Amino acid sequence: MSKSSVSNTVMTSMNHTVKERFLRYVKIDTQSDPSSDSIPSTLKQKNLGKILVAELHEMGITDAHLDEWGYVYATIPATTDKKDVPVICFCSHMDTAPDCTGTNVKPIVHEKWDGQDIDLPDDPEIVISTKKCPALKDQIGKDLITASGTTLLGADNKSGLAAIMDAANHLMAHPEIKHGKIRLLFTPDEEIGRGVQKVDIEKLGADFGYTVDGEAVGTLENETFSANSVEIEIKGVSIHPGFAKGKMEHAIKIAAAIINRLPKDQLSPETTSDKEGFIHPTSINGMLEKATLTFIIRDFVTANLKKHEDSLQRITDEVMAEYPNSTAKFTVTEQYRNMKEVLDQYPQVVANAVKAIKQIGLTPIPSSIRGGTDGSRLSFMGLPCPNIFAGEYAFHGKEEYTSVQDMEKSAEMIVEIAKVWEGEAV
Repeated sequence: MSKSSVSNTVMTSMNHTVKERFLRYVKIDTQSDPSSDSIPSTLKQKNLGKILVAELHEMGITDAHLDEWGYVYATIPATTDKKDVPVICFCSHMDTAPDCTGTNVKPIVHEKWDGQDIDLPDDPEIVISTKKCPALKDQIGKDLITASGTTLLGADNKSGLAAIMDAANHLMAHPEIKHGKIRLLFTPDEEIGRGVQKVDIEKLGADFGYTVDGEAVGTLENETFSANSVEIEIKGVSIHPGFAKGKMEHAIKIAAAIINRLPKDQLSPETTSDKEGFIHPTSINGMLEKATLTFIIRDFVTANLKKHEDSLQRITDEVMAEYPNSTAKFTVTEQYRNMKEVLDQYPQVVANAVKAIKQIGLTPIPSSIRGGTDGSRLSFMGLPCPNIFAGEYAFHGKEEYTSVQDMEKSAEMIVEIAKVWEGEAV
């Protein structure tokens, strides 16, 4: 380690703003919509983008802007004289999941939580407890934030947004901290798989990146599922039900038969864990004459996606053989790939994050995501991009929560990562 690297590991005490930022951000409804063809899928996501840009301008980041597609770009200028420090990007998404409403979020701060069950006032039947959420045991004594019981909280990924903004505020206020050029990217529509659809990689101009969209402190995820989607469009035979005997072939019933033949004890989210993949139906829509089934196909080994799709195709063919006058169109769409395939080629990206996590007094927890992040696709777009913790838990539901102290640690880690990259440069 160089002399400059040693001196740059000293952490300037942070006057954190992450709690206040988070409480502001979650009150803004940014739910994305998978049924929308627009970009972003909901215009209300831009409402948060505008606020983030205004706050970045207040920090002195003059180039912060919101583009027509709903992306926020900004630059924290370099403070080092070194010429070969890579440009690092920190990225979080602005949208919340369509699984649970994000309208009229009322965040509640539970200061110095004592470990007792948390009753949410707007729906007393919803209780957040260590029995249902074992990870809560690590939060005793911390300041937890939950929603009120009728909405999700939005910690996914507004915890990450708040941490990045807190870190940016600190770096802009302390130019004595040596770091290279830092790019910030805030995206719409991550929750519906379109988070980087319109990202301009050339404009972004970063060498490496980190999505800040993970769970417990210390977590560093360098591996995701590889992912495809499948749509099966069924055309049945429609006829008046009074004259249907021997003639009608009901598209909804055909779709139901396909679902019914899926394996009951394997290849589903509810029967798999760790590195096991699955075939997961996500919607069924239709009427007598036409029905559409959609699936997500997931596996850590990309080659296994084809095996799962072939299994689903065989099931479909077997069912369709029983309905000779009906047809099924089977369409596979690539979604994202396991980021590890790219990150293994650039080991310093993960290594520097591990070093930063240790330097802020935490134990790195390498892990794999049974899902994907914007970093999955960014990695294959030329920006190697693992995922780091943001302190968000129990995503996509009314029991979602975050910890003020965990978000603060995330902000400190972001600052430290920037310092490590500068320190490692010659």
